[in-house]
Amino acid sequence: MTMVVMLRRLALSCYLAAALLLLVFLDAPLTAAQPLPWQLCNATAGNYTEGSDYQANIRVLASAFPKNASASPALFAKGSVGTAPDVVYALALCRGDTNASSCAACVTTAFRNAQQLCALNKRATMFDDPCTLRYSDQDFLANVTDNRGRSGAFNPNNVSAASAAAFDAASGRLVNDTADYAAADSSRRFGTGEVGFDQTYPKIYSLAQCTPDMSAAQCRSCLRDIIVQYTPRYFLGKPGGRILGVRCSFRFETYSFFAGRPLLQLPGALSPAPAPEATTGEGKRRHRTGLVLAITLPTAAALVFLISACVCFWRRSKLAAERRKPAVPFATDSTNQDDIQSIDCLLLDLSTLRAATNNFAESNKLGEGGFGAVYKGVLSEGGQEIAVKRLSQSSMQGIEELKTELVLVAKLQHKNLVRLVGVCLEETEKLLVYEYMPNRSLDTVLFDAENRGDLDWGKRLKIVNGVARGLQYLHEDSQPRIIHRDLKASNVLLDSDWNPKISDFGLAKLFGWDQSQAVTSHIAGTYGYMSPEYAMRGQYSVKSDAYSFGVLVLEIITGRKNSSFANSEQSIDLSSLVWEHWTKGTVEELLDPSLGGRSPGDHLLKLINIGLLCVQDNPADRPTMSTVNVMLSSNTVSLQAPSRPTFCIDEMEGFSGMYSTEGSKPEGVSVNEVSLTELEPR
Repeated sequence: MTMVVMLRRLALSCYLAAALLLLVFLDAPLTAAQPLPWQLCNATAGNYTEGSDYQANIRVLASAFPKNASASPALFAKGSVGTAPDVVYALALCRGDTNASSCAACVTTAFRNAQQLCALNKRATMFDDPCTLRYSDQDFLANVTDNRGRSGAFNPNNVSAASAAAFDAASGRLVNDTADYAAADSSRRFGTGEVGFDQTYPKIYSLAQCTPDMSAAQCRSCLRDIIVQYTPRYFLGKPGGRILGVRCSFRFETYSFFAGRPLLQLPGALSPAPAPEATTGEGKRRHRTGLVLAITLPTAAALVFLISACVCFWRRSKLAAERRKPAVPFATDSTNQDDIQSIDCLLLDLSTLRAATNNFAESNKLGEGGFGAVYKGVLSEGGQEIAVKRLSQSSMQGIEELKTELVLVAKLQHKNLVRLVGVCLEETEKLLVYEYMPNRSLDTVLFDAENRGDLDWGKRLKIVNGVARGLQYLHEDSQPRIIHRDLKASNVLLDSDWNPKISDFGLAKLFGWDQSQAVTSHIAGTYGYMSPEYAMRGQYSVKSDAYSFGVLVLEIITGRKNSSFANSEQSIDLSSLVWEHWTKGTVEELLDPSLGGRSPGDHLLKLINIGLLCVQDNPADRPTMSTVNVMLSSNTVSLQAPSRPTFCIDEMEGFSGMYSTEGSKPEGVSVNEVSLTELEPR
């Protein structure tokens, strides 16, 4: 009997050890990998200057708001400082599950990040964890229902097709009930919730919050709007997603992402685990085998639990790894699920493109840049000439994310943008197929001694006007708005009629650069074309593209590369050289010698004036592209006198153009990257 008791105690110890091990494995924390903060900078609203009253008022708010928000029961602060025209309005809100010290630290960091990432912008919004901040020169505080300037992300994984409908129903019910709970919370307008689902996703968690100065009806209306607007477009079949707004936000995940117990617990469809078989009863009924069973069954149970623990740990780790994949950020009104599915209509067979390019023969290569080689091809059906960009194998981007980004490029339709013909995503290949440009890129003509004579004054004017119209479309008319960030001669392609088409306006993002890090870490572009605020602080806007356009205009007039001055004995850059002739009244001497002095004098003066205005050091002094187009098309508009440009970086040029013939990318030069900036508050 003593031996039986000892064996039973040993078995119980093994059971408890296995169970404890199982609990340890299953209780491993899961965290989301979506990088924060996210910033929305409104560069078009105007800038303030260093040392101005506006900047001083921001700093006053930055000093007061962390304490005010953390001291508030609702972790909320709003107010204004200063008098017109330097008054600054601000709002800060911390998530309802955080503590006062974390709230204060987050608001402090948000102010600092906003002034760095949105340097000198009068309006900025920061979404951080666990706080949101907005400041502006406009009184947005008066309208509590204004939730413009949103940002969001979704988990790139998919719920299985068999359970997707049930998952969407369960998560949708949870999100809406959590929104109702938050709206009914009169003190904080905050709610969290959970619901059981299945064995793959045991629980679904959600959070909803509004600013506490909203009424219950206003809060519910705000949340309903973003839930209805974005859930069908982005979150169906996804195991997680979020929309962040200044006035209201919601989020759902299949792991617990907030502190504390859920405030709302819904009955779910969680399937009960099968009951263990009652094997020990047989041992009790058969005393003769009791000793054997007492030895074997607890040991077997311990082994079963250990194996189960390992299996569960492996499965949990796999799910955790999938959930740690960076959430896919998106811009409002950029794409929807139908768009993503419709990209399949552009898919081309790899065999078709191999046949079109003679298996990517060297004789068909048009050039090679930071993304990979570009080949000329002819489609067998119809005989259409194409340019095939073969992305480097080093791209770490997934196929689904690539498809999402391709939607962006496919939707851009303008006569001065290169048109995407098709896509091939087979085996290890990622091929982008564009319309072929017979006259290749502008740099291959403009900077070539033998070919530059083909560019008479009329063609150069056509190129300048076309590039300006293409940029205006990207900045003001496309959805979402795009900042090119690497406009240069090698990224301007020329068709058979010498019409310019801007290229590579989406490829850097396609190639896998991280947008939220690009502002601070990846100064991507080409030295000589970079604006000062972008090259030195990583701050980009439509005005940084305007700077690049100004450099391009001066190159088109003079026929000289801006980068050609870096290795010359002259301690001067192109814009400074143009400025000297401008002040001396000798601009005719700047004209490309291949033109033989043939150019209308008034057109020459206008183009130089516009070029110099675009390369002003202060972004606020540069015109928008819509203003540039007005100046180019009108003979009656009075042009502002430019100031002396002083900024110059002497570095070698990068090589990321589609048809560039300049060899491989040199060390220290980043490839170009596109930015999506539709989410800024207006």
